[in-house]
Amino acid sequence: MKVALLKISTAFAVAAALGGCASVRTHRGAVIDSQLMTAVQPGVDNKASVEKLLGRPSFTGQFTPNEWYYVSRDTAQFAFRNPRTIKQTVLLVRFDPAGNVAAVDHIGKELVLNVDPSSRKTPTLGRKQGFFEELFNNIGTVGTPGLPGSNSGGPY
Repeated sequence: MKVALLKISTAFAVAAALGGCASVRTHRGAVIDSQLMTAVQPGVDNKASVEKLLGRPSFTGQFTPNEWYYVSRDTAQFAFRNPRTIKQTVLLVRFDPAGNVAAVDHIGKELVLNVDPSSRKTPTLGRKQGFFEELFNNIGTVGTPGLPGSNSGGPY
């Protein structure tokens, strides 16, 4: 009796532990159909027809309202790991000043930037200095004319 109860409780514990390791797939952004994406033609469509066909854009250009962006991203996450991008589609529709489609660009996953936010170092350009170079670098420069903090040569 105790052995059977132990086996059943072990099976439930393993099932619960494996349930937490399930893969989660999510879709965010616009739903972009490949047939609808190819239906937008430069010189034929305008803002109203693109909005009727694809819907409102995810966002418009920061410096010009004549660029519409449709962003779609599929991600997968296993257990408690960070999500990774499986598929990303960015559709950029450019309009001329009259509101007609001037160009349609399609960008995929290749431009996704991998950012590692847990790094403890900030990369800098130029020469890398050691601890003592940084500590003793300013000796002799305090009070030199033309440098910040000097009293000579200025109206102050």
